[in-house]
Amino acid sequence: MHANTGDRLLVHGRTVGHHDRVVEIIEVLGTNGDPPYRVRGEDGHEAIMSPGPDCVVQHGKSVDVGPAR
Repeated sequence: MHANTGDRLLVHGRTVGHHDRVVEIIEVLGTNGDPPYRVRGEDGHEAIMSPGPDCVVQHGKSVDVGPAR
């Protein structure tokens, strides 16, 4: 799993009644985009995470600067 600062991590709920949640990666603590990641939830809570198989990285959109002049 590789991610960059600003990407989102979708954490699937593992049991009935637990919904999926999305956290923002605010710092990559591993090398070359590898975990662990410092993440921030929608409620502002921050944590350090090493995601498991129930997580998916949602990469941020790249910025298109257009052709050079």
